[in-house]
Amino acid sequence: MLGVLLALLVTATAVAQTGSVTIRVATFNLEDVRTASLMHGDDARLRSIAEVIQRLRPNVILLNEITYDVPGAPDVPADAETGQNARRFVEHYLSVPQAEGLRGLDFAAFMAPTNTGMPSGFDLDRSGEIVSEFPEPPAPPESGQTAEGRAFGGDCWGFGTFPGQYGMALLVDRRLTIDSDNVRTFRLLPWSYMPGAFLPRDPETREPWYSEEELGLFRLSSKSHWDVPILLPNGRVVHLLCSHPTPPAFDGPEMRNKKRNHDEIRFWADYISGDSYIVDDANTPGGLEAGAVFVILGDLNADPDEGSSFKNPIERLLLTDDRIDASVVPRSEIEIAGLDADDTSAFRLRVDYVLPSRGGRGGRGVEVLGAGVWRAIPPGRAEFPSDHFPVWADLRFGPPLER
Repeated sequence: MLGVLLALLVTATAVAQTGSVTIRVATFNLEDVRTASLMHGDDARLRSIAEVIQRLRPNVILLNEITYDVPGAPDVPADAETGQNARRFVEHYLSVPQAEGLRGLDFAAFMAPTNTGMPSGFDLDRSGEIVSEFPEPPAPPESGQTAEGRAFGGDCWGFGTFPGQYGMALLVDRRLTIDSDNVRTFRLLPWSYMPGAFLPRDPETREPWYSEEELGLFRLSSKSHWDVPILLPNGRVVHLLCSHPTPPAFDGPEMRNKKRNHDEIRFWADYISGDSYIVDDANTPGGLEAGAVFVILGDLNADPDEGSSFKNPIERLLLTDDRIDASVVPRSEIEIAGLDADDTSAFRLRVDYVLPSRGGRGGRGVEVLGAGVWRAIPPGRAEFPSDHFPVWADLRFGPPLER
């Protein structure tokens, strides 16, 4: 049942260093939330999204497809502070009860720059034209993509019709602590740094799709990859490994998006292995410390059984990795015609994941107490407010052992 396990965070005052802590960790693709809708608390769809989250009550939630507000982008003043949209969502929506009987949520918000909608200065899509200026996007409700917007996005480091579109935000219960000094981001890591990367080639000439100059700069991440460590009340450090790889679609026979999706997913397998090619945006080399406790979460845009992913990276690289506990498959008890119980999207695929590690050095492991796909439409609403459903897992973390 959806409410079979409440994610009851044990507060620091009630936890001894020998106790375990249970938290609910979730990921939710909000479907293209933009800055204008976050400035006030009156957007009907965002109120519905906030109600879903308030009913789910996670302690940690990764939001995909929330605009990273960049000065000069649509509805963002040129002198504005960057990366405030996650805070606005908490302040204007999540902290305000969205239905009778609900309580607001108190989250700390983390955002960081994204590659989406950031011009490269190259003709990456080989259209014959370098497009570096974004057109004004259509106003809601006609907020879809235009041909001009797609032309701009095709030459950006990650597809976006304006700077910051499709960004990410991590929200963390304020009773937990984000270890800000040890956050690592990998937005700038060149794809070509990855040994054996599936770099695309022209299907006719077999020459590299990207020039030598482009490959020297072309980023692996279509948005970014984050390692955000949080500190639990019992002293356990958990690394939240967050990403949103490009969809394995919207390309041609060169398969540049399919191959990038594969390698964006592969990055996490390499990161938890500590592969030597990895360097973060602060130029610190190396992957995750051996034995560290982690949770991989986000819309990974790949299904292990269906869809168009290249060489099935979810199954081969993550779900069968001995260091990852993929034994509990989140499912929904709410049946929707055409959807399998484990489908996390309205387009009939399992693409959203919460994948914990099996344990780690200096601790007593991670136990999955329950997991699910939240499909309940808020009472009084006609439809679910996104084309994705939140995926959640209740995770029990034992304390670190004394040294």
